[in-house]
Amino acid sequence: MTEHNQYLLSKCQQYCSYQERSIFEVKSKLNEWQARSEVSDKIINQLILDDYINEERFSKAFTSGKFRVKKWGKNKIIYELKKKRIPDLIIQIGLNEIDGDEYLKTLKEILSKRAGEIKEEDTRKKNHKLASYAVNKGFRSDLVWDIIIKDLQ
Repeated sequence: MTEHNQYLLSKCQQYCSYQERSIFEVKSKLNEWQARSEVSDKIINQLILDDYINEERFSKAFTSGKFRVKKWGKNKIIYELKKKRIPDLIIQIGLNEIDGDEYLKTLKEILSKRAGEIKEEDTRKKNHKLASYAVNKGFRSDLVWDIIIKDLQ
């Protein structure tokens, strides 16, 4: 490996050490640093061998972080992971990190908090705004409406 390629590998190792990264993110960074395609592939392979990149670990960390910190639903998490070109099987492994009861509890908390913030007298309009908010955060609409109808009425 040339000195320049070794330098790029070192920069990528630092980049991956800071937080979990996907292959796509590292390739994008290498493109930004104007690395040639064959050099990028070699560096990516070395990072995988050295366990700097692990897409399963990335998927789990991304999923649990976005769910617990940003309160995203599964649909939004799936969408964002697909944008990072994570395979469907790996996405499912990441989603398995979310406990079903915790998922429902989080959705209920989001809806109740938001319900207190919406200044709307008409119940139908208020419920529609609530549902739109939760769906935009990535929760399934049927699940959202079940909770709005059963728990918030």
